[in-house]
Amino acid sequence: MTVSIDQENCLCLSGEQYGQCCGRFHRGVADAATAEQLMRSRYSAFALLDADYLMRTWHPRTAPAELELDPGMGWRRLDILSTSGGGPLDTEGVVEFKAYYRHGSGRGVLHETSRFVRENRRWLYVDGDVHA
Repeated sequence: MTVSIDQENCLCLSGEQYGQCCGRFHRGVADAATAEQLMRSRYSAFALLDADYLMRTWHPRTAPAELELDPGMGWRRLDILSTSGGGPLDTEGVVEFKAYYRHGSGRGVLHETSRFVRENRRWLYVDGDVHA
């Protein structure tokens, strides 16, 4: 018996199944209600090489003209360290996270504080500060 990705645990490590978590955002059947949900769904999109979703959820003011994802980058774990604002009634939010990855034979951690805004009832990624 084959299990669909929708029935597997979500890559963002929320504890929910992908179809009920980030999958619904990726398919466009729902929008993230919080900045943290958007952060988690963007992490999952990076892991799944879903550049279209990443571009749709990037603020047009700061989005790159194009986005080329590296298929050799294996995202392994997401840890949300803190959030500020970013709730269903907020217009701005900040999420600090660590995303662990493997690339070739190396391993690493992306530690970023990301900024989000909510416009027209949709959360969008604006930019982030990467910590050394």
